[in-house]
Formats: sequence, C-alpha cells, structure tokens
Amino acid sequence: MPDSPPSLDPVQLGAYFDLVEVTSLLRHAVEQQLRETGDLSYVQFQLLARLGDSPTGSHRMTDLADGVVYSRSGLTYQVSLLEREGLVVRAPSPDDERSITVALTEDGRELLAKVLPGHIEVVNGLLFEPLSRDDVKALADLLAPVRDHMRSAPPRSAASRRRKSGA
Repeated sequence: MPDSPPSLDPVQLGAYFDLVEVTSLLRHAVEQQLRETGDLSYVQFQLLARLGDSPTGSHRMTDLADGVVYSRSGLTYQVSLLEREGLVVRAPSPDDERSITVALTEDGRELLAKVLPGHIEVVNGLLFEPLSRDDVKALADLLAPVRDHMRSAPPRSAASRRRKSGA
C-alpha cells in the first residue's frame, strides 16, 4: 500500500487560501493605483521604492533582483524601461567592476513622491484599516519567520540558469 501524499489540514488549507486571496486582492489594487498615478508596474515601483529607501539612492543590480524576488533578465528589462524614462541610471559599481549599480534620478524621486501617497492610502485602506494595532503587530510577528524561512534558500537571482536543450 503506497504512502498517502502529503496534505494540508482544513485550518492550514483555509489559512493558505486566505493568504493567497488577500495577497491577490491587495496586489491588484496596488497595481491599479500605480498604473493610474504613475504609469508604473508593481515591479517598477518596488525598484524605485528600494532605491529611494537607500541612503545612497542606489543598489547593485543583483541586490535589487534578490530584494524584489525577480529574475536577473527580468530585472534588466525593467531597469531598461525605467532608464529610458529617465527615472534611473546604470553605471559600473565602484566596488566591483563586474557589477552594475542602479541609481535613482531626480525624476525618479519626483515620480516616487507622486505615487507614494496613493500607494500608502491603498495599503492602509485595504490591509490595515480592518485591523487593530495589536492585530498588525501580530500579523508582522507571524509573517516575519515565514519570510525568513523562505529567504533562507538561495535568492532567485543566484539560482543556476537552465540551459536550453541542444545548446
């Protein structure tokens, strides 16, 4: 008799589906606000926000890819779009000539300042409004170890690339 496949109990399954639904609804609302206010994708906003939050206004491309959990090629494409709009600039890293650094421009800072109030409004209204301050703290306390556990694996940008068959 073969072993039965692993399963989730009803509480786990309910928590999983709730998390997926909340995440999907929140992301949809955030993406809509970012498109309407700044003509930005969610990933582009994440990149600008991470750069804007950095004391230097810059990050290495690899660190950005790890931070936003995005592939290297996908990040290169998104940064190219932002660079074309004058929102970021790329340059060789002063610490490692093999690395590329992305820096936020003044136009990038202005766009971030334009979209951020609406972003905060959406997040507050949808995610935090129905919760008490203690609930928000409990949510943060619950999610942090899950995030840390998931981040303990090598970052996506460090994963080995698959070779195409016949190459």
